Amino acid sequence: MELQFRKTGIPCLKDILREPKNQEQTQELRLPEAYPDVGRVLGAFGVPVLRGKEWRRKEISVSAGITVWVLYVPEDGSEVRSLQTWIPMEFVWDLPETDRDGTIRVSLLLRGLDARSVSARKILIRGELSALTEAEESQEIGVYLPENLPEDVQLLRRTYPMLLPKEAGEKAFALDEELTLPDGGAKLLSAVLRPEIIDQKVMSDKVVFRGAANLHALLRTGDGELRCADFELPFSQYTDLAREYTETARATVAPAVTGMEIEEWEGRLRLKAGLVGQYRVEEQQMVECVEDAYSTRRSVEKMLAQETVPAVLDQSREAVSVATDGELAVFLDGAMLLDQPAVRSDGDGNIVTFTGTLAALGKDETGMLCWENRRWEAERTIPCDADCRVTALAAPTGKVYWQDGGRGTVALTTSTGTSRPMTMICGLELGPVEEPDPARPSLILRRTGDGGLWELAKACGSTMEAIRSANGLEAEPEDGKLLLIPVS
Repeated sequence: MELQFRKTGIPCLKDILREPKNQEQTQELRLPEAYPDVGRVLGAFGVPVLRGKEWRRKEISVSAGITVWVLYVPEDGSEVRSLQTWIPMEFVWDLPETDRDGTIRVSLLLRGLDARSVSARKILIRGELSALTEAEESQEIGVYLPENLPEDVQLLRRTYPMLLPKEAGEKAFALDEELTLPDGGAKLLSAVLRPEIIDQKVMSDKVVFRGAANLHALLRTGDGELRCADFELPFSQYTDLAREYTETARATVAPAVTGMEIEEWEGRLRLKAGLVGQYRVEEQQMVECVEDAYSTRRSVEKMLAQETVPAVLDQSREAVSVATDGELAVFLDGAMLLDQPAVRSDGDGNIVTFTGTLAALGKDETGMLCWENRRWEAERTIPCDADCRVTALAAPTGKVYWQDGGRGTVALTTSTGTSRPMTMICGLELGPVEEPDPARPSLILRRTGDGGLWELAKACGSTMEAIRSANGLEAEPEDGKLLLIPVS
């Protein structure tokens, strides 16, 4: 007799793609007529901007770029000037062919930015951008549970608590702020916008997150000196989810700048910025499966199925301080440029390596303005089993300092997960019921072994319930304990 189990589906997200791509673009910038000739280019500050992303049938495309501020010293020796420009970039990833649309999260990092003069009226800018794209689509994990089970058939059922990725999406929003400069006669030379998430949570059928858009501005004061000003622009947002979640659910939100415009007048700035919070929701769910079966009265042949479960094991976030040497006599301003983290396996877990550049504007010992780029490298070990998968995201945070060399801080987020294969019984082939052997004793003595009560009951033709009742057991007995085994 064939007994098919009923299949039910547990919805979750399936990873389709997680891959970084780097792109480099050069652009020639011509000075406006009102600007003096270039004497010496100092350097450039930039903001990575995510313009759009699209899931096509066979590929994912991401439209991005860098908003760039180039600083130079005029040939006539007048005050430092700056020029703003835009370097566009397009990224494309191949996908396995699918008829379903999924969700995309993009993490942009500014890897490199420099500028040099081509002539007195032209500046050549080179920008490097890294885009890490994560694509997921919906799937259902099959779980098989019996119906109308004969009384003589015994099942080994196990329940596993798993943190499953359930839903992903994004919330776009805008900032429109008027800001007062600390010096009424100051002139804006560059502005870097960096959003950071402070808190994120799931509240029933909503993702709620709050954070701040940190605007860092380099100014030229009325007396020609350079100074910095920082503005913290708090935001609080929520977005509706597809369903209600339990208290075990949690959210991870990755912010990005989608647009940035700055107007300047009479000691004030007006910032118009587009931002997006790209979220993913994970929820703990109990996954039950049947792992073994036997009968005390007949033969049992098991039919097996295997499902891959994308479980999340752990997630952590830390601020990592990085440092490098430097030779500036006076530090004026700086920026952190980052590469996407690399993960490699090690005997004790996974090692996350992340590298970058500290860029600094300052003065040398003679008082001349100068620019320095200094490379750095850092590592973190993530303890985990050999079959675990570790992913890492990095983002600059806080300010860059230049005390006994350059110093900065990187926010490193690591996630440990596994695509766990689960083998479960999806059906049984049952033989005919056999009459019990009248010569067989109804009670025997056996010692427990490594397999516990299940293996003991299966080997002796008994049941776990009967052994517990005969020996007054409430839990698994210790190894080597002598037990009474009722035999059917």
